[in-house]
Amino acid sequence: MLLDPDVENDVAYELCQLVGRSILPYRRAGGGDPDGAGTIFFFQDSGGEYLLTADAVAGAAGELGLRASVTEPVGLAPAVLPVTGWIRRPEVGVAVLPTAGLHAVAAAGGWAWRTQPVVDVVAADADVLARIDTAPGSAFVLAHGLPAGGERPLEVAIERVARVGGEVRIGAGLPAGYVGAPVFGVEAVADGGMALHCLGLVLPGVEGHPVATFDRIRAMLPAAGEG
Repeated sequence: MLLDPDVENDVAYELCQLVGRSILPYRRAGGGDPDGAGTIFFFQDSGGEYLLTADAVAGAAGELGLRASVTEPVGLAPAVLPVTGWIRRPEVGVAVLPTAGLHAVAAAGGWAWRTQPVVDVVAADADVLARIDTAPGSAFVLAHGLPAGGERPLEVAIERVARVGGEVRIGAGLPAGYVGAPVFGVEAVADGGMALHCLGLVLPGVEGHPVATFDRIRAMLPAAGEG
């Protein structure tokens, strides 16, 4: 569904309010700048909670940047948290990390996570994804780029998404740091409104990016209690 620019701006703002605290900057251990930098996000379904990102970003280990807004109380969490233990699925292009260990680290340090996970009801199912066709629709990528100065604030890129050669793709190149970030789209519903869906996450690309869609991501999530 292609929206008017003013509506796109409204949707981008609402997304930041709804899921902004699910999205964090990540840097792969040993990754060169900017190749080692990407974005991760929290996802929650009935089986548990996970971090998701692109396999190309995750590597074997890395560092997760913690904004002050995603932890409580203020001042106890470190600015950077080492992360290991990714479950890597290069055939899908995605890496997954169950978050039980991250919550244990927080508890041991006297602080807690204060996030807004992308929840399963928002994640696109196979039927939603099948309705994406060759006509470009509005897409919203929430990510932590690499602006000059070293800080990595949350950003929103408003792009176009369509089905190209059998895969869902973002039609333009994205800035450094956006690989692994969640991609959101909208579709019209029967009452005349629109439904918001998380389509998947950004994979590496040149002059455009494939999207690892949620039908494939769901199939690789560990069962409850695994990991």
